[in-house]
Amino acid sequence: MPFIEKFVEENELELACFSNETIDSVKIPEDIDILSVFIYSKITKEVIDSLPNLKLIATRSTGFDHIDISYAKSKGIIICNVPSYGDESVAEYSIMLMLSLARKLRETIENTEKGIYKASSLRGIELRGKTLGIIGTGRIGGRAATLAKCMGMNVICCDVKPNQKLIEEGFKYLPLEELLGTSDFVSLHVPYLPSTNHLINMDNIKLFKKGSFLVNTSRGKVVETESIIYGLRNHILSGAAIDTFESEEIVMEEHLIWKEEIPADSLKKALEITYLMKHPNVIITPHNAYNTQEGLQIILETTLDNIKSFLQNRLKNVVM
Repeated sequence: MPFIEKFVEENELELACFSNETIDSVKIPEDIDILSVFIYSKITKEVIDSLPNLKLIATRSTGFDHIDISYAKSKGIIICNVPSYGDESVAEYSIMLMLSLARKLRETIENTEKGIYKASSLRGIELRGKTLGIIGTGRIGGRAATLAKCMGMNVICCDVKPNQKLIEEGFKYLPLEELLGTSDFVSLHVPYLPSTNHLINMDNIKLFKKGSFLVNTSRGKVVETESIIYGLRNHILSGAAIDTFESEEIVMEEHLIWKEEIPADSLKKALEITYLMKHPNVIITPHNAYNTQEGLQIILETTLDNIKSFLQNRLKNVVM
């Protein structure tokens, strides 16, 4: 891109680009000072040790669980992220996924492609009047709540740190278990942390309202994949829309399957997702919620600003 080339020239940098690759599939020059990655590149202790001059990791994402933060910091390496880029993009995508589930969009398209035009099997439901439970009410979850309310949905929320602005606007907060049992749709908007690992799991999937729908546009490990299968098989869930899922790096980067070090559990998760891809009431998309022209522009601009600030010794968006 011209503006990246201009940035590199203005700041007297040398640029090495690796397109559509993960870091374990390319040879990174060991003398680099700054490394910019996305979520599929795992920055492990071994990667860090192989780059002795590394001073800055600028991840083009909000999440940073793909980086060994503690080891990087022990080496004096700064980590910067993009704290906000998908507020509108991801919130709108979540609403789109809910509409797609409610109106059986997958089955509609598949039937039409087969020349089947009978509409009686495609009868859906309206979102208006339905209860949406939003788990995680930061920038994205808060925006999703506002959009859903505009569509006539009854929105309830759950968060360890309730959003005061939403409370002032009349949104109600409930404990997780109560939200799950009350909601027609549940939409996840939490970061991946040890406390959110398998936030939806084999235990609390049984608490979901019968016939409800699950939407996940947050991080894959927030939902235990097996619990979705259980919910569908036992008619607890009517459907699910999943934009990010466990072991997505294996499913989406097939060359990783041949690596001996992949744990058996990760391969099991990949097989579970393959099963869900075939399920008629499941929509799976390839971590696409953030992917808009506007969102990507924010990612690039913020990342370049993070690098420029580092070069000028005035750090921005440092991961603490």
